[in-house]
Amino acid sequence: MINKFMTVYAGHIDIPDHGQNATPANDRRYSNDQLASVFDKTEAIAKVMDECGYDTLWLAEHHFQHEGYECLPNILMCAVHVAHVTKKLRIGCGFNIAPMWHPLRLAEDYATADILTKGRTVFGVGRGYHTREVETFGAPMLDQDANRELFEEQVEICFKAFNNESFSHEGKHYTIPARVPYRGYDLKELSLVPRPVKLPVECWQPVVSASRRGIEFMVKHGISGMVGGGAATMAEGPIQTYQQVANATGKNLKLGEGLALGVSFYLAKTREQAIREMLPYYEEHVKMFAPLGFVPGITTAQIEAVAKRGGWAAAGVPTLDHYLKLGSWFAGTPDDLVAHLKSFEERYPGMQHINLSPPLTTPKDRIVEQYRMVGELVMPHFRPRPAVQAAAQ
Repeated sequence: MINKFMTVYAGHIDIPDHGQNATPANDRRYSNDQLASVFDKTEAIAKVMDECGYDTLWLAEHHFQHEGYECLPNILMCAVHVAHVTKKLRIGCGFNIAPMWHPLRLAEDYATADILTKGRTVFGVGRGYHTREVETFGAPMLDQDANRELFEEQVEICFKAFNNESFSHEGKHYTIPARVPYRGYDLKELSLVPRPVKLPVECWQPVVSASRRGIEFMVKHGISGMVGGGAATMAEGPIQTYQQVANATGKNLKLGEGLALGVSFYLAKTREQAIREMLPYYEEHVKMFAPLGFVPGITTAQIEAVAKRGGWAAAGVPTLDHYLKLGSWFAGTPDDLVAHLKSFEERYPGMQHINLSPPLTTPKDRIVEQYRMVGELVMPHFRPRPAVQAAAQ
């Protein structure tokens, strides 16, 4: 059953206008003070989640975003800070984009955060999706095969470094250690200093398709998956494939086990109010993510339309109502959300984690309110009853 509530906060600042008739995404540019406000917003989100008993706040690594949508460049540093202003909340790397890192530096930084936060930092890796970021850091993004190949070797190195007191690696992209003399001997192995205290390292990765190759890599390394889109048409394939691949290796996973399902949500006193208030944030989401391929079903002509002010209906841009019907977006009352999540429990009996995220650009006061409403009015319906807890003990 669902018993671990999480969210992904990608680091959006409070922007002054929202929706299809507001400033086009590519025309947004904010001052350094405005962009730096993301850290206060992150702290406010973390504190209310900690107070309400959430399991994990996932932060997303992104770079160079003067548009204000994703403004957290170093999520491991953020994790250390957030851990010191909260008590129990875990802070997830959702995700460190491995191709923008040297794998040993990523492993070292994670190990340091693991120690400084006393095990409350969760490792997470991704391949990236912004060409501006990944290619600027000197890694491939346009060439998807090259990106995957690099990513997989980097993750292999991270796990070798985590799990061994000393190790070596010989691959296409990395020779570790460098083949050099050192203080009178030939260097043949390295030790990660420090290594994480919490072993084995819990690791998560986004799942964006039902590709067996990608899921086989995850299962091989014991990596859990974050599946976007709560609709059966969007999530069913990856969820089933993960179970099939895992069980083919001798595991006995129930459907949904080892995965978290993502839903964009917004709560209000009535469904009508929730839809009305969510609409401009949905439209801002489309403006940001349609050109990046993260609005399912949108056409090239419609992507061109969302880059301009207005005219979405004439272009046939998919509406919020469309995705509400699919189930990947949710707007309603807290009781409606409870029923929605209970349907996921029936469909995926092994799923423990649910990833509930208010839409991109939801302002600070409203996003804190949304997390509090879930914590106070939704999460109690998914906690074990006292009799059940006593029986388990």
